[in-house]
Amino acid sequence: MEDSVVYKILSRDEFDAFKLTGAFTGAGADSQDGFIHLSSASQVAGTVERYFHGRSDILILAVDTSGFGPSLRWEASRGGALFPHLYGVLPYEAVLAAGPVEYLEDGRLKLPQ
Repeated sequence: MEDSVVYKILSRDEFDAFKLTGAFTGAGADSQDGFIHLSSASQVAGTVERYFHGRSDILILAVDTSGFGPSLRWEASRGGALFPHLYGVLPYEAVLAAGPVEYLEDGRLKLPQ
């Protein structure tokens, strides 16, 4: 499986620190698990619902994976689905767009573009 754009969810504070340093090395579950958790377009809504439900301080980042090479691995996770995991640093220049959690009129999550 391979998507050229995946998504990362960060708190506003984490995102602000990311912008300042130019690199994200992980936080919370990322640090605990040894890789940066990412989601595909079809997975990000479930990730928001499961881990960030009700939080108003989070942003969704669209991330370009084209420069990650073998440090990006698609591995079995929730329910056996393959999720993108980044073994390394997420550089700020890979962020294509960022935006708050918003939903479209039909209830689907609006992804940053």
